[in-house]
Amino acid sequence: MTITIAANSVPKPPADIIAGFKAAPTSIISDNLSRLPGAVGLKPYHRSGKLVGTAFTVRTRPGDNLAIHRALELVGPGDVIVVDGGGDETRALVGEIMKNIAQWRQAEGYVIDGAIRDVAAFAGDDFPCFARAVIHRGPYKNGPGEINVPVTIGGSVISPGDIVVGDEDGVVSFPAAGAAALLEAVRVQIRREDDTLKAIREGRYQGSYGKS
Repeated sequence: MTITIAANSVPKPPADIIAGFKAAPTSIISDNLSRLPGAVGLKPYHRSGKLVGTAFTVRTRPGDNLAIHRALELVGPGDVIVVDGGGDETRALVGEIMKNIAQWRQAEGYVIDGAIRDVAAFAGDDFPCFARAVIHRGPYKNGPGEINVPVTIGGSVISPGDIVVGDEDGVVSFPAAGAAALLEAVRVQIRREDDTLKAIREGRYQGSYGKS
């Protein structure tokens, strides 16, 4: 069945913007996005490591990974493979081999609204993978699917080229257009929270955090 490709690649934000978000917790990014965007129900399955990159999106029929295989022929450095699998948990869309292909293509990681398998391979590696579940059952490879179209991941709409950040707390995404202003706001909050933690350690805290 047909795999529709809206674009073979996605625009990348400036390197300094991506580098800046490597030190930005998803919780603080979320705070500065009115606490509204962000995927719900995904968990990290890799050993450790921050996910930061640009969304290379895939929409596939639940339980079918043909479109992901096609996307793996196109992704490259800086791309986060974001897969809308409809939240289906009955068949794994990605396993160890597809993890290794993505690494070979120098992608930044996976965000999958669906299941994975070969979980030990992910748990023993720092290549980021966020998914909804684990199951041994493999996928179909029949299609259809779409590449680089807006997708829905855990209730969050992600468009091709959006910046995606993932850590132990989850995954958030946002358009690259406002990323510089968002990064500055995140840095301000980090400094404010660091000051609060210092005040607690030094016995000077007076309840300011509950008012922010």
